[in-house]
Amino acid sequence: MAADPHPPADAASDPRLVRRLVGDRSRSLFSRLTSAPVLGIALVIVTLLAAGPFQGLDLFLAKRWLYRIDPSLIPFAQNVLDRVASQIVCVPILAAVAIVLARRRRSWRPLLVALLAEAAFVIGIGAMKVLTARGVTYERDPDLLDAGLFEMGTKGISFPSGHASEAMLIYGAAVYLISQYSSASRRLVLTLRWAVVLICVNSVTVSFLLGWHWVTDLVGGLLAGGLALRLLVDWDMRAHRRRAGPTEPGR
Repeated sequence: MAADPHPPADAASDPRLVRRLVGDRSRSLFSRLTSAPVLGIALVIVTLLAAGPFQGLDLFLAKRWLYRIDPSLIPFAQNVLDRVASQIVCVPILAAVAIVLARRRRSWRPLLVALLAEAAFVIGIGAMKVLTARGVTYERDPDLLDAGLFEMGTKGISFPSGHASEAMLIYGAAVYLISQYSSASRRLVLTLRWAVVLICVNSVTVSFLLGWHWVTDLVGGLLAGGLALRLLVDWDMRAHRRRAGPTEPGR
């Protein structure tokens, strides 16, 4: 019998294998922590905390800090930094990514994923904002169900934060399309994922410093956007597995 040309490496002596194993475990842990059930439970918990136990903290932290720190930065924060996670910026970026990849792959799938991402925001997260009916910070009333779209317009639908949700969901969907439907390198995808993290941090920080959202609005927005993104990604990945068919045993 011929010797195996690729003998199994000793994990203790092969640093590349060690890095791969550690990376696999880290990705597995991250996948579990960002699974739909975990994100859904976390969102429910934050919603319940926003409804009562954390309202004192929300009131204490809602100080419109940038007006106290440096008012000269307010126009830049409002007109530049805050716009990064707005519909007028993130939706065209997602649309451009989807259109380019759909043309290259000759498939409608990237466009469908992009449309579902926007629908998840407008219908799913939008419905949550309307149902929770929470007023903005400068009304000084953090109670849920005390405001509302019909009573106060957009000032009555603060929870969860729309910009925080968009930052996570829309930009996250764009990066997912690039990772799944293009030949982008792992390094590029990782860089783009970190870019999404920075966009989320920017959105949350700017909204907090301007005093536009309660803290629980911002945390809830990240969780709502993350949950919608996870459900969308899981749905698309299941479709890929169905098209690929069953794998042979041992593979």
